[in-house]
Amino acid sequence: MLTVSVLAVGRLKDKFYEDAAAEYVKRLGAYAKVNVTEVKAADLPENPSAAEIENALLKEGRALLSKLPQTAFVAALCIEGKQYSSEDMATLLSNAALRGDSHVVFIIGGSYGLSDEVKRRADVRLSMSRMTFPHRLARVMLLEQIYRGFKIGRGEKYHK
Repeated sequence: MLTVSVLAVGRLKDKFYEDAAAEYVKRLGAYAKVNVTEVKAADLPENPSAAEIENALLKEGRALLSKLPQTAFVAALCIEGKQYSSEDMATLLSNAALRGDSHVVFIIGGSYGLSDEVKRRADVRLSMSRMTFPHRLARVMLLEQIYRGFKIGRGEKYHK
């Protein structure tokens, strides 16, 4: 069975986001072993300098990379990534299984994104949209799209 992990910078702070994420993790249990791992967001002042942001990205990036299994297929969510349709997500998951990948990891950065080191480690860079979303909502949306991808991949019905 495929293992799907979501590595995210920061915590879900609102119960409704926690509940929504938990619901999709539960649903995904029928298709894959799923886990969500959070790493602490770097502390930054109200108006950080470019150097402070860069240092925060490096610190968060190291924490994310330390959680990655060596052989995992890695998809980093970043603004410059390719926009995937739900069908593309289904293909990504199916292809991972066909290649024999046992672990697919999706990485969500903090409010300033991901370090270049994390992006270089990624096998694919995904963009959810050209629009900006709160990272907490992006996590729920990602989990829903992974679930939808498994449903599509198996030819099961899912609402449009």
